[in-house]
Amino acid sequence: MFTPRYSITDRLLANITQINNLVRDLNDRRFPKVVLVEFEKTAREVSTYASTSIEGNPLPLTEVKKVLRARPANIRDSEKEVLNYNQALENLNELLQSGKLELSLALILDIHKQVINGLLPSHQSGKLRQSSVVVNDPRTGKVVYLPPDVERVQDLITALIIFINENSKKIDPLILAGIFHKQMVIIHPFMDGNGRTTRLATKVLLAKMGLKTFNLFSFENYYNQDVTKYFQTVGEYGDYNELESSIDFTLWLEYFTGGLIDELLRVQKLLPELGKTLETRLEAHHLKLLEYIKQNGFITDKNYAGLTDRAKATRTIDFKKLIDLGLIERRGKGRSTHYMMLE
Repeated sequence: MFTPRYSITDRLLANITQINNLVRDLNDRRFPKVVLVEFEKTAREVSTYASTSIEGNPLPLTEVKKVLRARPANIRDSEKEVLNYNQALENLNELLQSGKLELSLALILDIHKQVINGLLPSHQSGKLRQSSVVVNDPRTGKVVYLPPDVERVQDLITALIIFINENSKKIDPLILAGIFHKQMVIIHPFMDGNGRTTRLATKVLLAKMGLKTFNLFSFENYYNQDVTKYFQTVGEYGDYNELESSIDFTLWLEYFTGGLIDELLRVQKLLPELGKTLETRLEAHHLKLLEYIKQNGFITDKNYAGLTDRAKATRTIDFKKLIDLGLIERRGKGRSTHYMMLE
Protein backbone atom coordinates (compact mmCIF):
# COMPACT_ATOMS: atom_id res chain seq x y z
CA MET A 1 0.00 0.00 0.00
CA PHE A 2 1.33 3.43 -0.96
CA THR A 3 0.89 6.15 1.68
CA PRO A 4 2.86 9.29 0.74
CA ARG A 5 4.07 11.61 3.47
CA TYR A 6 3.34 15.33 2.99
CA SER A 7 2.08 18.37 4.91
CA ILE A 8 -0.43 21.03 3.86
CA THR A 9 1.76 24.04 4.57
CA ASP A 10 0.60 27.67 4.39
CA ARG A 11 2.57 28.07 1.17
CA LEU A 12 1.04 24.97 -0.44
CA LEU A 13 -2.47 26.03 0.57
CA ALA A 14 -1.89 29.54 -0.78
CA ASN A 15 -0.58 28.09 -4.07
CA ILE A 16 -3.63 25.86 -4.48
CA THR A 17 -5.97 28.77 -3.76
CA GLN A 18 -4.22 30.99 -6.31
CA ILE A 19 -4.27 28.22 -8.95
CA ASN A 20 -8.01 27.70 -8.47
CA ASN A 21 -8.61 31.46 -8.82
CA LEU A 22 -6.51 31.61 -12.00
CA VAL A 23 -8.32 28.59 -13.46
CA ARG A 24 -11.69 30.19 -12.67
CA ASP A 25 -10.63 33.42 -14.35
CA LEU A 26 -9.43 31.65 -17.51
CA ASN A 27 -12.58 29.52 -17.67
CA ASP A 28 -14.79 32.64 -17.45
CA ARG A 29 -13.17 34.17 -20.52
CA ARG A 30 -14.12 33.39 -24.10
CA PHE A 31 -11.48 33.53 -26.82
CA PRO A 32 -11.93 33.34 -30.61
CA LYS A 33 -11.43 29.83 -31.97
CA VAL A 34 -8.75 31.01 -34.39
CA VAL A 35 -6.75 32.39 -31.44
CA LEU A 36 -7.10 29.19 -29.42
CA VAL A 37 -6.00 26.99 -32.33
CA GLU A 38 -2.85 29.05 -32.85
CA PHE A 39 -2.11 29.18 -29.14
CA GLU A 40 -2.59 25.41 -28.78
CA LYS A 41 -0.05 24.85 -31.55
CA THR A 42 2.43 27.17 -29.82
CA ALA A 43 1.84 25.45 -26.46
CA ARG A 44 2.63 22.04 -27.98
CA GLU A 45 5.84 23.43 -29.46
CA VAL A 46 6.92 24.89 -26.12
CA SER A 47 5.97 21.73 -24.21
CA THR A 48 7.81 19.53 -26.68
CA TYR A 49 10.92 21.70 -26.63
CA ALA A 50 10.97 22.06 -22.83
CA SER A 51 10.32 18.41 -21.94
CA THR A 52 12.92 17.03 -24.35
CA SER A 53 15.40 19.78 -23.41
CA ILE A 54 15.12 18.79 -19.74
CA GLU A 55 16.40 15.34 -20.72
CA GLY A 56 19.36 16.79 -22.63
CA ASN A 57 17.99 17.20 -26.15
CA PRO A 58 20.22 19.87 -27.76
CA LEU A 59 17.69 21.29 -30.25
CA PRO A 60 16.75 24.95 -29.58
CA LEU A 61 13.10 26.03 -29.77
CA THR A 62 13.56 27.48 -33.26
CA GLU A 63 14.83 24.11 -34.53
CA VAL A 64 12.05 22.23 -32.74
CA LYS A 65 9.48 24.38 -34.56
CA LYS A 66 11.16 23.63 -37.90
CA VAL A 67 11.14 19.88 -37.22
CA LEU A 68 7.46 19.92 -36.25
CA ARG A 69 6.56 21.88 -39.39
CA ALA A 70 8.64 19.86 -41.87
CA ARG A 71 8.39 16.43 -40.18
CA PRO A 72 11.47 15.15 -42.05
CA ALA A 73 11.63 11.47 -43.04
CA ASN A 74 15.34 10.89 -42.37
CA ILE A 75 15.94 12.12 -38.85
CA ARG A 76 18.39 12.01 -35.98
CA ASP A 77 17.41 10.70 -32.54
CA SER A 78 17.11 14.26 -31.21
CA GLU A 79 14.53 15.03 -33.91
CA LYS A 80 12.77 11.72 -33.30
CA GLU A 81 12.38 12.61 -29.62
CA VAL A 82 10.73 15.89 -30.59
CA LEU A 83 8.32 14.33 -33.09
CA ASN A 84 7.42 11.53 -30.66
CA TYR A 85 6.65 13.89 -27.79
CA ASN A 86 4.57 16.22 -29.94
CA GLN A 87 2.57 13.29 -31.35
CA ALA A 88 1.95 11.94 -27.85
CA LEU A 89 0.73 15.41 -26.80
CA GLU A 90 -1.68 15.59 -29.74
CA ASN A 91 -3.03 12.11 -28.96
CA LEU A 92 -3.48 12.96 -25.27
CA ASN A 93 -5.31 16.20 -26.06
CA GLU A 94 -7.76 14.31 -28.27
CA LEU A 95 -8.38 11.71 -25.56
CA LEU A 96 -8.77 14.36 -22.86
CA GLN A 97 -11.47 16.11 -24.89
CA SER A 98 -13.51 12.90 -24.78
CA GLY A 99 -13.71 13.26 -21.01
CA LYS A 100 -13.20 9.53 -20.49
CA LEU A 101 -9.45 9.36 -19.98
CA GLU A 102 -8.45 7.80 -16.67
CA LEU A 103 -5.04 6.99 -15.24
CA SER A 104 -4.07 3.34 -15.66
CA LEU A 105 -0.98 1.23 -16.17
CA ALA A 106 -2.09 0.61 -19.76
CA LEU A 107 -2.23 4.38 -20.39
CA ILE A 108 1.23 4.95 -18.89
CA LEU A 109 2.73 2.12 -20.96
CA ASP A 110 1.05 3.48 -24.10
CA ILE A 111 2.45 6.96 -23.45
CA HIS A 112 5.92 5.50 -22.95
CA LYS A 113 5.63 3.54 -26.19
CA GLN A 114 4.78 6.72 -28.09
CA VAL A 115 7.54 8.77 -26.46
CA ILE A 116 10.26 6.19 -27.03
CA ASN A 117 9.11 4.90 -30.44
CA GLY A 118 12.16 4.05 -32.53
CA LEU A 119 14.56 5.03 -29.75
CA LEU A 120 14.60 1.82 -27.69
CA PRO A 121 14.48 -1.86 -28.67
CA SER A 122 10.91 -3.17 -29.05
CA HIS A 123 11.17 -5.32 -25.90
CA GLN A 124 11.77 -2.12 -23.85
CA SER A 125 9.25 0.11 -25.60
CA GLY A 126 6.02 0.42 -23.63
CA LYS A 127 7.33 -2.15 -21.12
CA LEU A 128 8.38 -1.83 -17.51
CA ARG A 129 12.11 -2.24 -17.07
CA GLN A 130 13.51 -5.71 -16.53
CA SER A 131 16.98 -4.56 -15.50
CA SER A 132 18.51 -2.41 -12.78
CA VAL A 133 19.23 1.24 -13.56
CA VAL A 134 21.03 4.10 -11.84
CA VAL A 135 20.50 7.86 -11.97
CA ASN A 136 23.55 10.00 -12.62
CA ASP A 137 24.14 13.66 -11.86
CA PRO A 138 24.00 15.24 -15.36
CA ARG A 139 26.78 17.69 -14.42
CA THR A 140 29.32 15.27 -12.89
CA GLY A 141 28.24 11.91 -14.30
CA LYS A 142 28.38 10.40 -10.80
CA VAL A 143 25.68 8.03 -9.54
CA VAL A 144 23.35 9.91 -7.19
CA TYR A 145 20.32 7.62 -6.91
CA LEU A 146 19.57 3.90 -6.98
CA PRO A 147 15.89 3.30 -7.95
CA PRO A 148 13.85 0.38 -6.58
CA ASP A 149 14.92 -3.17 -7.43
CA VAL A 150 13.43 -4.38 -10.70
CA GLU A 151 11.32 -7.01 -8.88
CA ARG A 152 9.41 -4.25 -7.09
CA VAL A 153 8.69 -1.93 -10.02
CA GLN A 154 5.30 -3.31 -11.09
CA ASP A 155 3.97 -3.52 -7.52
CA LEU A 156 5.09 0.04 -6.78
CA ILE A 157 3.55 1.57 -9.88
CA THR A 158 0.34 -0.41 -9.39
CA ALA A 159 0.10 0.83 -5.78
CA LEU A 160 0.64 4.40 -7.00
CA ILE A 161 -2.17 4.15 -9.57
CA ILE A 162 -4.52 2.62 -6.98
CA PHE A 163 -3.74 5.46 -4.56
CA ILE A 164 -4.41 8.12 -7.21
CA ASN A 165 -7.69 6.61 -8.40
CA GLU A 166 -9.04 5.80 -4.94
CA ASN A 167 -8.38 9.34 -3.73
CA SER A 168 -9.56 11.19 -6.84
CA LYS A 169 -12.55 12.61 -4.96
CA LYS A 170 -10.88 12.89 -1.55
CA ILE A 171 -7.60 14.73 -2.24
CA ASP A 172 -7.14 17.91 -4.26
CA PRO A 173 -6.22 17.02 -7.88
CA LEU A 174 -3.19 19.32 -7.70
CA ILE A 175 -1.77 17.34 -4.78
CA LEU A 176 -2.53 14.03 -6.48
CA ALA A 177 -0.84 15.16 -9.70
CA GLY A 178 2.22 16.31 -7.77
CA ILE A 179 2.48 13.09 -5.77
CA PHE A 180 2.14 11.03 -8.94
CA HIS A 181 4.85 13.02 -10.70
CA LYS A 182 7.47 12.63 -7.96
CA GLN A 183 6.67 8.99 -7.19
CA MET A 184 7.00 8.06 -10.87
CA VAL A 185 10.44 9.67 -10.94
CA ILE A 186 11.35 7.79 -7.75
CA ILE A 187 10.19 4.43 -9.13
CA HIS A 188 11.95 5.07 -12.45
CA PRO A 189 9.91 2.31 -14.13
CA PHE A 190 11.51 2.40 -17.59
CA MET A 191 14.96 1.94 -19.06
CA ASP A 192 14.68 5.37 -20.68
CA GLY A 193 11.97 8.00 -21.26
CA ASN A 194 10.91 8.16 -17.59
CA GLY A 195 10.78 11.96 -17.37
CA ARG A 196 8.93 12.51 -20.64
CA THR A 197 6.40 9.78 -19.85
CA THR A 198 5.86 11.13 -16.33
CA ARG A 199 5.28 14.70 -17.48
CA LEU A 200 2.76 13.59 -20.11
CA ALA A 201 0.88 11.34 -17.69
CA THR A 202 0.84 14.17 -15.15
CA LYS A 203 -1.03 16.26 -17.74
CA VAL A 204 -3.89 13.74 -17.55
CA LEU A 205 -4.23 14.36 -13.82
CA LEU A 206 -3.84 18.13 -14.13
CA ALA A 207 -6.69 18.18 -16.65
CA LYS A 208 -8.94 17.24 -13.73
CA MET A 209 -8.35 20.75 -12.35
CA GLY A 210 -11.18 21.71 -14.67
CA LEU A 211 -9.12 24.08 -16.82
CA LYS A 212 -11.05 24.29 -20.09
CA THR A 213 -8.05 25.72 -21.95
CA PHE A 214 -5.77 22.95 -20.70
CA ASN A 215 -4.31 22.27 -24.13
CA LEU A 216 -2.86 25.80 -24.04
CA PHE A 217 -0.85 24.95 -20.96
CA SER A 218 2.91 24.13 -21.05
CA PHE A 219 3.86 23.35 -17.45
CA GLU A 220 7.09 21.66 -18.62
CA ASN A 221 8.37 25.12 -19.54
CA TYR A 222 8.78 26.08 -15.87
CA TYR A 223 11.02 23.09 -15.12
CA ASN A 224 13.23 23.82 -18.11
CA GLN A 225 14.01 27.31 -16.80
CA ASP A 226 16.05 25.76 -13.98
CA VAL A 227 16.62 22.08 -14.73
CA THR A 228 19.02 21.64 -11.80
CA LYS A 229 16.41 22.81 -9.30
CA TYR A 230 13.78 20.60 -10.92
CA PHE A 231 15.94 17.48 -10.63
CA GLN A 232 16.97 18.34 -7.07
CA THR A 233 13.34 18.81 -6.00
CA VAL A 234 11.61 16.00 -7.86
CA GLY A 235 14.35 13.41 -7.33
CA GLU A 236 15.95 11.73 -4.34
CA TYR A 237 19.58 11.05 -3.47
CA GLY A 238 20.78 7.69 -2.22
CA ASP A 239 19.40 4.14 -2.26
CA TYR A 240 15.62 3.81 -2.53
CA ASN A 241 15.64 0.80 -0.19
CA GLU A 242 17.09 3.01 2.54
CA LEU A 243 15.06 6.14 1.69
CA GLU A 244 11.62 4.60 1.17
CA SER A 245 10.20 5.21 4.65
CA SER A 246 11.52 8.78 4.97
CA ILE A 247 10.58 10.37 1.62
CA ASP A 248 8.56 13.55 2.14
CA PHE A 249 6.63 15.13 -0.76
CA THR A 250 5.98 18.54 0.83
CA LEU A 251 8.79 20.62 -0.68
CA TRP A 252 8.14 19.13 -4.10
CA LEU A 253 4.40 19.90 -3.87
CA GLU A 254 5.21 23.53 -3.04
CA TYR A 255 7.58 23.74 -6.01
CA PHE A 256 5.18 21.85 -8.30
CA THR A 257 2.21 24.13 -7.57
CA GLY A 258 4.46 27.21 -7.79
CA GLY A 259 5.36 26.14 -11.32
CA LEU A 260 1.70 25.80 -12.26
CA ILE A 261 1.06 29.35 -11.05
CA ASP A 262 3.96 30.60 -13.16
CA GLU A 263 2.54 28.94 -16.28
CA LEU A 264 -1.07 30.00 -15.64
CA LEU A 265 0.05 33.62 -15.24
CA ARG A 266 1.93 33.34 -18.54
CA VAL A 267 -1.17 32.00 -20.32
CA GLN A 268 -3.39 34.62 -18.68
CA LYS A 269 -1.12 37.40 -19.94
CA LEU A 270 -0.58 36.07 -23.47
CA LEU A 271 -4.11 35.10 -24.47
CA PRO A 272 -5.56 38.63 -24.58
CA GLU A 273 -2.56 39.81 -26.60
CA LEU A 274 -3.19 37.14 -29.23
CA GLY A 275 -6.77 38.37 -29.64
CA LYS A 276 -5.86 41.91 -30.72
CA THR A 277 -5.51 41.38 -34.48
CA LEU A 278 -8.10 42.98 -36.76
CA GLU A 279 -9.55 39.57 -37.65
CA THR A 280 -10.02 38.45 -34.05
CA ARG A 281 -10.51 41.68 -32.07
CA LEU A 282 -13.93 41.96 -30.45
CA GLU A 283 -15.51 45.41 -30.42
CA ALA A 284 -17.97 46.80 -27.86
CA HIS A 285 -21.01 45.72 -29.91
CA HIS A 286 -19.66 42.15 -30.15
CA LEU A 287 -19.20 42.03 -26.38
CA LYS A 288 -22.75 43.34 -25.83
CA LEU A 289 -24.06 40.56 -28.06
CA LEU A 290 -22.11 37.88 -26.20
CA GLU A 291 -23.14 39.25 -22.80
CA TYR A 292 -26.80 39.15 -23.85
CA ILE A 293 -26.48 35.48 -24.80
CA LYS A 294 -24.70 34.73 -21.52
CA GLN A 295 -27.58 36.27 -19.56
CA ASN A 296 -30.50 35.03 -21.66
CA GLY A 297 -29.25 31.83 -23.28
CA PHE A 298 -29.74 33.02 -26.86
CA ILE A 299 -30.18 36.13 -28.99
CA THR A 300 -32.17 36.95 -32.14
CA ASP A 301 -31.46 39.65 -34.71
CA LYS A 302 -34.36 41.63 -33.24
CA ASN A 303 -32.79 41.41 -29.76
CA TYR A 304 -29.45 42.56 -31.18
CA ALA A 305 -31.09 45.49 -32.99
CA GLY A 306 -32.35 46.67 -29.61
CA LEU A 307 -28.80 46.66 -28.22
CA THR A 308 -27.13 48.63 -31.02
CA ASP A 309 -27.90 51.09 -33.81
CA ARG A 310 -26.03 48.99 -36.39
CA ALA A 311 -27.81 48.37 -39.72
CA LYS A 312 -29.27 44.95 -40.50
CA ALA A 313 -26.55 44.10 -43.07
CA THR A 314 -23.87 45.05 -40.53
CA ARG A 315 -25.56 42.98 -37.82
CA THR A 316 -25.43 40.01 -40.19
CA ILE A 317 -21.67 40.55 -40.59
CA ASP A 318 -21.32 40.69 -36.79
CA PHE A 319 -23.08 37.36 -36.35
CA LYS A 320 -20.95 35.80 -39.09
CA LYS A 321 -17.72 37.01 -37.49
CA LEU A 322 -18.60 35.48 -34.12
CA ILE A 323 -19.62 32.24 -35.83
CA ASP A 324 -16.34 32.13 -37.77
CA LEU A 325 -14.38 32.74 -34.58
CA GLY A 326 -16.08 29.73 -32.99
CA LEU A 327 -17.83 31.75 -30.27
CA ILE A 328 -21.49 31.31 -31.26
CA GLU A 329 -23.60 29.07 -33.48
CA ARG A 330 -26.76 29.64 -35.48
CA ARG A 331 -29.91 27.68 -34.63
CA GLY A 332 -33.27 27.47 -36.38
CA LYS A 333 -34.42 28.90 -39.71
CA GLY A 334 -36.43 31.88 -40.92
CA ARG A 335 -38.26 33.71 -38.15
CA SER A 336 -37.07 31.17 -35.57
CA THR A 337 -33.40 31.91 -36.30
CA HIS A 338 -31.43 32.56 -33.10
CA TYR A 339 -27.83 32.38 -31.91
CA MET A 340 -26.34 30.59 -28.93
CA MET A 341 -22.90 30.18 -27.39
CA LEU A 342 -20.89 27.40 -29.01
CA GLU A 343 -20.07 24.89 -26.24
